[in-house]
Amino acid sequence: MYRVTLSLFTISTFLLACLADVGPERHSLYYVYTALSQAVNAPGIFEFTAMGLLDDRKIDYYNSKQKVKIPQQDWMKAKLPADYWEKGTQSRKSKEQWFKVNVNILMERMRQNTSDIHSLMWRHGCEADKMADGSLQFVKGVDEYSYDGSDFLSFDDDTMQWVAPVNAAQQTKQKWDDVPILNQYTKGYLEKECVEWLDKFQKYGENDLVESQKYRRPNVYLFAKNGRPHGRYLLTCLATGFYPKDIKISILKNDWPEKEGHQDDVLPNGDGTHQIRVTFLAEKVEINMYRCKVEHRTLDGPIS
Repeated sequence: MYRVTLSLFTISTFLLACLADVGPERHSLYYVYTALSQAVNAPGIFEFTAMGLLDDRKIDYYNSKQKVKIPQQDWMKAKLPADYWEKGTQSRKSKEQWFKVNVNILMERMRQNTSDIHSLMWRHGCEADKMADGSLQFVKGVDEYSYDGSDFLSFDDDTMQWVAPVNAAQQTKQKWDDVPILNQYTKGYLEKECVEWLDKFQKYGENDLVESQKYRRPNVYLFAKNGRPHGRYLLTCLATGFYPKDIKISILKNDWPEKEGHQDDVLPNGDGTHQIRVTFLAEKVEINMYRCKVEHRTLDGPIS
């Protein structure tokens, strides 16, 4: 395996005006709910969990054992009143029961063995760009369900309709689409209410988030290993340790992009920074024609 570590520019100031191509700073607020068809005898694994994520940082948490929605950031506890957490607890308990019922419905619909463990996950929330005046501008909303790790149902914000990629989800899609007012509410929540909460949480935690949200430059690595079929290398370009999460990354062949990374592929590192990788299968005889290109607001120009 070849490993090439690319040196980074040492910069003392951030020339934001020169980095317009990367786009404005993006923020996100997501809620993730996960339910299992039965309890699992394993530490840290619960029949039902729910959590809120602000820019991929956990801000609240609930599980089926403690049955209490609790803050995961000191500023969440300090800024939000007791009734927020009480109402949140009741809401999570209600969703726990909803998930339990619907996991059983799906197992029955798919004629699955009840002795096996099945999972249902729901993720919903929004992403918004921070504008020059400090306001947030809606970019996209997500409301999606997965069953046993595969896409099951998702909301199309443009058409206000549910999308069912599998036959087992068609019945649910038709039922939900037959109530237009619910789809209107979903669209309104994603585009407005969610952004309002995102803005509120950002302001609540502004002081505590300053350190964790300092701009951090990406470390970039290029790997190559034998791939299949014979005579090819599997190239991997990895950018990690960067903040904010907005980044452009691509594998080029003679300066022409062969493979580009997508913003949805950016993953949290757990320390407030992010990572993304792009892979491409290249001919060994052409290996010297390839390079990796990365653009990020912390750099005074693309690195490769």
